[in-house]
Amino acid sequence: MPGSVTGGLRGAVIGAMALLLAGSFQSLPGQQAAPIRQSFPMPPEYRDIQIRAQETQRNLLLSMVDSMPEAFYRTRAAEGQRDFAQQIHHAANANQYIVAHYLLGWDTLPVRTDTAIIFSSRAGLRDFVTATYGFSLRVLRDQSGEDRQQLIWYFGQKLPKWMVWDELNQHTLWTAGQMVANFRAHGMPPPAFLYF
Repeated sequence: MPGSVTGGLRGAVIGAMALLLAGSFQSLPGQQAAPIRQSFPMPPEYRDIQIRAQETQRNLLLSMVDSMPEAFYRTRAAEGQRDFAQQIHHAANANQYIVAHYLLGWDTLPVRTDTAIIFSSRAGLRDFVTATYGFSLRVLRDQSGEDRQQLIWYFGQKLPKWMVWDELNQHTLWTAGQMVANFRAHGMPPPAFLYF
C-alpha cells in the first residue's frame, strides 16, 4: 500500500537486502581463477584438439571477413567499440603476439602489415588472418612435449605453456562473439555456426 508504514518498511528491507547482496558479490571466488603454480601432464593427443581449436578460430574469423561487406569494415556496432576490421585484427594479432612473446620469447611479431590496407580490403584482412594463424599453427605443431610442460608467467599467472593455447581459444571466441553485434547493426545475420 503506497505511503503506508508497511510499504515504507518493505522498501527499507528490500534496500538493505540489495546493499547486502551487492557487497557480497564483490569478492566471489569464481570471478578470478586462482593462478596455477605447477605443471601437470597433458596427454600428447591433446595437441590435436588444440590444433583443431586454432583452425576453427581461423575459420571463424575468415567467415566473418567474407560475410561482412567491405563498406562496413570501418563501422562500429557501439560507441567505444573497435570497428569490425579492428576487431578482426585484434583477435588475429593477439594470437600471434601471445605465441611470439609468451611461447617463443620474441620481441617482434612475425606478421606485420599495413593496417590501412587490411582495414579497408577483404583480401588484405583475409591475408593477415591466414598468415597469423599459419604462424601459430606451425608453432603449435612443432612445439616439443617438454616445452609444452614448461611453466611461464602469463598475465600474472604461472601456468604450463600448453595451457596458453586454451587461453588463446577463449580470447578469440570472446572477441569474435562481440562482432555479432556488427552484423546485427546492419540487419545481417552473422556467419553460420561452425562446429568444432
